[in-house]
Amino acid sequence: MRAEEIAPMSTAPVPAPGSSQAPAAEAATSPPPAERHPFFVRHFRNLWLGSSTSLLGDQLYLVALPWLVLQLTGSSLALGTIMMTATIPRTVLMLVGGAVTDLVSPRRVLITTALTRTVLVGSVAVLVWLGDVELWQVYVLTFMFGVADAFALPAGGAMLPSLVAPQQLPRANAMFQSSSVLIQMIGPAPAGVLIAGWGVASALFFDALSFLGVIAALFRIPDPPKAPRPVAGAPARPSMLRSIGEGWRAVLNDPPLVALTVVFAALNLCVAGPTGVGLAALAKFQFGSATALGTLLSCFSGGMLAGVLLGGTVKRPRRRGLQLIATSTLAGLALLSVGLVSGLIAIGALLVVLGSCVGFVNVQFSSWAQMRVDRALLGRVYSVVSLFAIGLVPLSYAAAGVLGQWNIKGLFIAAGALLAAIGSTMALASKAARDVD
Repeated sequence: MRAEEIAPMSTAPVPAPGSSQAPAAEAATSPPPAERHPFFVRHFRNLWLGSSTSLLGDQLYLVALPWLVLQLTGSSLALGTIMMTATIPRTVLMLVGGAVTDLVSPRRVLITTALTRTVLVGSVAVLVWLGDVELWQVYVLTFMFGVADAFALPAGGAMLPSLVAPQQLPRANAMFQSSSVLIQMIGPAPAGVLIAGWGVASALFFDALSFLGVIAALFRIPDPPKAPRPVAGAPARPSMLRSIGEGWRAVLNDPPLVALTVVFAALNLCVAGPTGVGLAALAKFQFGSATALGTLLSCFSGGMLAGVLLGGTVKRPRRRGLQLIATSTLAGLALLSVGLVSGLIAIGALLVVLGSCVGFVNVQFSSWAQMRVDRALLGRVYSVVSLFAIGLVPLSYAAAGVLGQWNIKGLFIAAGALLAAIGSTMALASKAARDVD
């Protein structure tokens, strides 16, 4: 399980008012006193530790998979299509994943997807170890991972509010996101050493085993009681399409949520491509050094970590909406400025600012949405938000490739100007977003 599957927003079915099961549900899932740090909440701590272990395993997968594809094909085109294969089912099925999460429970969805990934990765590891792996099998693996992502992302986002009190959500989100950033910073190098010494199969075996930590944590978290079955003559359970539609309406009928989702989506659209594609091109063609790329990525990741930690300490910010809009606008200005300066130190400093803004917005937006949305709708609402945010990342990569081919500096200037313009427009035109507390 990736940590970002938990960090962003829980959907535990809420007992019907007056139901005899309501007290039991409250006892099973009632959050502890808000003054306690989330780390001292047993189920939260176990899930955080298990998810962090799984994320370490993911670093092995993220290094081993490209290496395996290049060993099999020697083709960067094949690698690109493999990486894109996961995005198709993830985008298409995201709304279904949110509806299933609200219908079943985030815990059960997460257990199912983690078990599925364990079997998938373990099977490919065996094939690699036996020397019988073929490219089509890798395509199946990545496609099925995309399917699992479509269900795990809404379920993970819907998990935290059932484990901690609302006031604890900023710190809880910060813990997941900061561990994610740290592991992404330190994980790839040991993964490369392991693959070089023991081979791709060993890395995939370790990744498969890493899912067991989060599965063990999830099995120990109680599920709240299901809502009672409809009595005779009561309306039947809504269809899948109707359930998805309820999620859309929950977002569209909430103007502040719509406005801040636009800001959040713009941040993903404008930052993902320039940092994922543009920084590599900048390091190669302007500085001619892989060391420069590592330095730039470390500056961005370090800034993100600082922003995540800062976002976790701010429990109840005044004018939260205006802060998020201003922070996103500042991120746009920093991104634009990367295209205007030439020194490595200056670019690195701007990337620290950019990363800090991204980390702060991620934590504060996720925590606000978790506190705002009815739990019975959280999975579906989060799937809609994810569709606009994560679903735009492939488009951002494609646009960055086209603009970067034209002009690397122009890529950063255009992306930063667009993000700053969207932030400024929302600040001026959207009173609903400005007034969010």
